[in-house]
Amino acid sequence: FAECYFLNSEYNSADTAFVLHLELHKWNVFFFFFKYKDVEPIVKMQEVDGLKMVKEFAEEMENMLGRKMKSVKRMAETVEDADFFHEYNATLEFDYYNSMMINTLDEDGNSVELGGEFPLEENEHFNKLPVSTQQSVIQVPTNVYNKDTDILNGVFMSEALNEVFTSNFEKDPTLTWQYFGSSTGFFRLYPGIKWTPDENGVVTFDARNRNWYIQAATSPKDIIIAVDISGSMKGLRLTIAKHTINTILDTLGENDFVNVIAYSDYVRYVEPCFKGTLVQADLDNREHFKLLVEELQVKGEGKVKKAIKESFKILNEVWRGSLCNQAIMLITDGAMEDFQQVFEEFNWPERKVRVFTYLIGRELTFADNVKWIACNNKGYYTHISTLADVQENVMEYLHVLSRPMVINHEHDIIWTEAYMDSVLFNTQAESLLLMTSVAMPVFSKKEETLSHGILLGVVGTDVPLKELMRLAPRYKLGVHGYAFLNTNNGYILSHPDLRPLYKDGKKLKPKPNYNSVDLSEVEWEDTEDAVSGTTHTHTHINKLSSFVFLKNEYFYTTINETPFSLGIVLTKGHGKNVFIGNVSVEEGKDFQISICKIQIICLTYCETDIDPHHRKLTQFQAVVQYLTGKEPDLECDERLLQHTLFDAVVTAPMEAYWTALLLNASGIDGGVETAFLGTRSGLMRIIRYVGAEKRVAKKFLSPTDKENIFTLDHFPVWYRRAAENPSGRFLYYVPIEDSTQGSLHPAIHIIQTMRFYTLFRISCSVFFFLSLQWMVGRFLGKIDGSVMSQLLKMGMFKRVLLYDYQAMCKVNPHYASGARPLLSVSTVLHFFSARFLLDFNIYSLWHSDPFAEGMCKAKSYHHFIIHLWDILQPCDTEYPSFVYEPSIKETNSMIKCGRCQKMFVINQIPDSNLLLVVIQADCDCSRQYVPITMEPKEVKYILKTPAKSVKCDRMRSQKIRRRPESCHAYHPQENAKDCGGAAAISLSIMLFLACLSVSALIRR
Repeated sequence: FAECYFLNSEYNSADTAFVLHLELHKWNVFFFFFKYKDVEPIVKMQEVDGLKMVKEFAEEMENMLGRKMKSVKRMAETVEDADFFHEYNATLEFDYYNSMMINTLDEDGNSVELGGEFPLEENEHFNKLPVSTQQSVIQVPTNVYNKDTDILNGVFMSEALNEVFTSNFEKDPTLTWQYFGSSTGFFRLYPGIKWTPDENGVVTFDARNRNWYIQAATSPKDIIIAVDISGSMKGLRLTIAKHTINTILDTLGENDFVNVIAYSDYVRYVEPCFKGTLVQADLDNREHFKLLVEELQVKGEGKVKKAIKESFKILNEVWRGSLCNQAIMLITDGAMEDFQQVFEEFNWPERKVRVFTYLIGRELTFADNVKWIACNNKGYYTHISTLADVQENVMEYLHVLSRPMVINHEHDIIWTEAYMDSVLFNTQAESLLLMTSVAMPVFSKKEETLSHGILLGVVGTDVPLKELMRLAPRYKLGVHGYAFLNTNNGYILSHPDLRPLYKDGKKLKPKPNYNSVDLSEVEWEDTEDAVSGTTHTHTHINKLSSFVFLKNEYFYTTINETPFSLGIVLTKGHGKNVFIGNVSVEEGKDFQISICKIQIICLTYCETDIDPHHRKLTQFQAVVQYLTGKEPDLECDERLLQHTLFDAVVTAPMEAYWTALLLNASGIDGGVETAFLGTRSGLMRIIRYVGAEKRVAKKFLSPTDKENIFTLDHFPVWYRRAAENPSGRFLYYVPIEDSTQGSLHPAIHIIQTMRFYTLFRISCSVFFFLSLQWMVGRFLGKIDGSVMSQLLKMGMFKRVLLYDYQAMCKVNPHYASGARPLLSVSTVLHFFSARFLLDFNIYSLWHSDPFAEGMCKAKSYHHFIIHLWDILQPCDTEYPSFVYEPSIKETNSMIKCGRCQKMFVINQIPDSNLLLVVIQADCDCSRQYVPITMEPKEVKYILKTPAKSVKCDRMRSQKIRRRPESCHAYHPQENAKDCGGAAAISLSIMLFLACLSVSALIRR
């Protein structure tokens, strides 16, 4: 008895097992070449100049982003002019459209206060949300009184923005959300929408907490957070202090640097690895600090002097950092003296380092000393007695740091790092979920307030990164070519291998570090070449299951007026040369083709977003309208259309040939379901020989089959696989989706690479033993470890160890890595007390933390503990893959397994990627040979020598970065006397206690 298998011998190893019978017609090939010979004289090959191409792409992106910046500048000028002529009115009464109240009626059927009728219409451009493009709305957080005098004056003054919003949108129809975040707390948004609160009717979104606001309001900064953990800080004081640290960390971004020290009898670094230095305040490091801060325990006596000296030493001696604003955040419940001698030694008279002090607790005995420290070091003093005070008081330091920039009247335009847009969350490809914002600060120009440096707020707009990537189309880059965007800090804005989401149960969620992924974590080099010139890399063809080795050339340049860099990758062999057919668009208009039988999917042939009348057109409809002359004003990519039309002309006879086969019953092989052809321009010709009800591969090449059709961010899987096959060789391919649906006969796709096209016939005349059905698509090593082990020993396959630096792993309660300490009792207690105030944010469209969700969901303590162990966290994993050695055409061997011997024979199938394996079935070797799996394993960096140095070096490593060009840290006219006073409680105690009691119920 023997088992027969056909094994896929591609680079991703033997991952397909089946027995099949096929008859292949070669007339397709001859017919196609016959047509190609007719047009060969009018075609040419042209070498691609990578450097020229990347500069052209960058110039187009610069122009596109430049239009967004001009819109933001017009908004800033409008607000400043409106404020200059506005006289503050302490008795102003003014009704405005509150986004929470619009279109809301009371019990009597009347509009509620600050509501009224506000027409909304579903808009394709704004992700089919009901919006008003005629009017903006005002959003006010729940903890801010919506009829406060400052709010009313600000809203009244900023009404002038309505005209600018609509004007901007008319000038640049590709604009998305435009907004103004006021320093008083309100948020003006265009187009107007109905704002939906959380399930408790609370709106926690505050524009002043968003990254675009904070980055625009201040220059880059180096921050040392010094927290008192002496015995007097026990209980609620320590909880408030931890919350204060976390809130400060949330105000930092990639251009900032930070460290956190704790002091009692001595000074200790919360992360010993960061001793004596500053680290970049990226998302990874901020979250790392937060976890370590949770573990702080009180003890001993507070030695403030030691902490202040250590802070100055770090800031004065370290060479790394933003080299701009410098500040010490002193969090304590009191100071016995003012430490004037320390400041005279380290900070006076220049006072380059500002000191911000946060007095924790209700006790005011030492308030004078704490305030003196801040006021004499150009800082700000606040008193925080409850958790509800933290947010508003921490934000004060941003206004102080913005003073020099306001007085200088420098309007620095900032661009944020990538962030998620929730509306696109379930509709777009993973690498295109991300957004960036462009923002600009708005200042008061009134002479009487100039020395105070009054920041009115920040204006901005969002830019979907998918819109940028459309300007670097894949068809120009070749089968494996692609473009990527980086920030000035080296983090990825957009990359085809960026995976910002992970699956938690049935839900897709953003990874905690989704916007701080370095290029080296997605580009896997196989040599030590730098990322410039030629580099040997391997890339995935089908997620993490298939990969190929490629020799790539990298070209990159900066995008002027932005902190971004653009890179393109051209693979030697594919993308280095382009095939151009001499068919113009005008000629194509006269060419009578059956266009309805041609599919062009998900590529941008025509810009349908510029004219509102075109937004409902699909790309296919837009091309038809343009070619037939019905919509001559459409802006279409003529080069892409030229390629598509040429492809249509050359491949047109294939349709007639396929149709002839369909009409001739004897001309079709039994089991053939579909014939299809694909070209680099995105054109596909498809003919179905079997009705939908009888097709085995029902999903294949359907709109839901994203892996196997042309999309904005990739070529189909079969196209990329076929591109690596020699011309004339057949590729056999079983889609993973088909092989896991439990169908009796998974579809095998037979693919042949042509000279300039990839021509396909799909055949489903597949016959295999019913007992082997479950093996289709599975790795041979998992089915029979003995045979795979022998093949590895014989050299027919080679094991290659791969790494995934974007993986997610479960928290192991028995293992504490250096980056993720064990969850302790204090962590659990903290969760029930203050954690809700840290994470209670809406998952909104406008740069909120996308992984923050409202808590207020009841769950038992027991389930909470279990849930903690199910938490996923970022990690590194390694997993094996197996490479076939093509020089070994056939072999056989015998495996000794206890009392029996297993014989197997293996032969390569000519002109294919298949290996025929015949294995003796009556000898069980499972006891002697364990299965060989391709499952990933977590790489654990245990903090012991020498592994400690590896982990520590990685955490401390300074990435190559481009510092922001501007810095506003000092101005001689600054009024430093405005340095704070008593705290004002922003939430009532009753409201706070009510929220606390509800939120103490466990977060899901």
